[in-house]
Parts: sequence; C-alpha cells; structure tokens
Amino acid sequence: MARNLKIKVARAELDMTQKALAEAVGISRQTMNAIEQGEYNPTIRLCRNICRVLGKSLDELFGEENEDA
Repeated sequence: MARNLKIKVARAELDMTQKALAEAVGISRQTMNAIEQGEYNPTIRLCRNICRVLGKSLDELFGEENEDA
C-alpha cells in the first residue's frame, strides 16, 4: 500500500497536526500516522470523516494514482 501524502498535504494546508485530525475523526494519532504511512487501510466511513474534516473529496484524498498503473 502506498503512502498517503495527500492527507499530509491537506493537513498542512489547514495547519493541522496528526493528533488534531485524529481527535477530530475519533481515532488515535498512531492510527492516523499508519494511514498516512500506508500501513493501515481505513474504512470508507473513516475516509469520509477525514475528507469532511479536511474539506476534500474522497477522490482528492483517496483516489487512485495513475503513476503506478
């Protein structure tokens, strides 16, 4: 699974820490770190919550990358 730099970039745009985002969606900072590192595959519900907090769409944060296709 690839790293999710899109979440990290979206967080940075809002000046939000991993901890703050994790608390906003009801998970631990360690889980948020694992999602960003590509070590944890979040549920669709969690993906939607992350998108809502960051003001992004599912495609923007979790859409397929064409570079490895």
